[in-house]
Amino acid sequence: MRDVAVLGAGMHPWGKFADRSVTAMCRVATEAALADAGVAWRDVEAVAAASSRFSGGKGWGLNGNDVVEEMGSTGIPVYNLSAGCAAGGNAFNIGWLLVASGAHDCVLVVGGEKMPKGFIQTSGLEEDTDPEHLRQLCVGMPGPTFWAALCRRRMKDFGTSEEDLARIAVKAHRIGKHNTNARFRQEFTMEDVLGSAMVSYPLHLYEICPVSDGAAAVVICSADVARKRTTRPVWAASSSVATARFDDGLPRGLGTVVPQAGPTCHSEASLAVGKALESAAVAPTELDLVELQDNTVFYELAFPEDWGLCQPGEAERLVEKGETLPTGKLPINPSGGFLCFGEATTAMGVFQICELTWQLREQAGARQVPGAKIALAQTLGLGGNATAAVLKN
Repeated sequence: MRDVAVLGAGMHPWGKFADRSVTAMCRVATEAALADAGVAWRDVEAVAAASSRFSGGKGWGLNGNDVVEEMGSTGIPVYNLSAGCAAGGNAFNIGWLLVASGAHDCVLVVGGEKMPKGFIQTSGLEEDTDPEHLRQLCVGMPGPTFWAALCRRRMKDFGTSEEDLARIAVKAHRIGKHNTNARFRQEFTMEDVLGSAMVSYPLHLYEICPVSDGAAAVVICSADVARKRTTRPVWAASSSVATARFDDGLPRGLGTVVPQAGPTCHSEASLAVGKALESAAVAPTELDLVELQDNTVFYELAFPEDWGLCQPGEAERLVEKGETLPTGKLPINPSGGFLCFGEATTAMGVFQICELTWQLREQAGARQVPGAKIALAQTLGLGGNATAAVLKN
């Protein structure tokens, strides 16, 4: 397998854009990534695109084909990937494999999304033969209620308080105000967070990410191409994909196996992160920063412990001491994370690669992690999908 470099990164700001199509947003991100890489559209040999059923265009999850027609139909292959909220990371994985295998020297990875209002409906059908429809109908547990249940388990196991949870949202917005691509750039106090509407105990409104529109793109290439165009390449040291184990204890279907002992979280995320770290020959303690999927504040506590970045029950104290800020010993989501961007589902994995690239180039401005050299990105999607990638400078 060949070395893979991230040569260019580009983003369309996150928000709600009623007058702008997902293809138009993807064009903005794509043109920015091409300009950053110093390559032309005709230099792109393949496209790996994160796609979903929300966004418009042709439908059928053909976002990549819409982008190619928008940019210019050159006959190149398009790979459309659908993995729920992990689709962006999944598209990056396919692009990475295309370059690493030697199939192509220059690949565009792009993800864009326009989200409908309200809770994300995971099934488009209303029939008794569809297990996902039955799960929603019988269990009645949308995302915030599921996350709240995880929080209550942590409260029981580790004594996590409402203040511990709120402190993560305060931290996110303290950083996110510096990110011009973020949708929400105002600072919140503890009182603001705890005074926001209770959605599902113990989670308040400001502790849950909303849905947004957005797009991001990266140009990845072989080492030979990278060395011709830059003296400081960012290397994609690894990329991995995993799915959930049946026995991890989370209720994904109409039934689940209850583990014998110990706390439970997303096995797919732990598997993907473990594979990415092993492939990159990186120990968890060697990471300089992490961009993880914070649909809610709970994940900033649970994931670092699951992946060996800190000890079980330690995460709350790290947040309280400021260690998860860009200047701390375990910077988490220096972009501001999903809490400040909102979730444009299929674009999120590509957004994370953009942020890590800018951090490793020392182009992140006021949210810069000093001396960052090794970084991890992680996404989690419907269906027990997960991805992870390790970047190095």
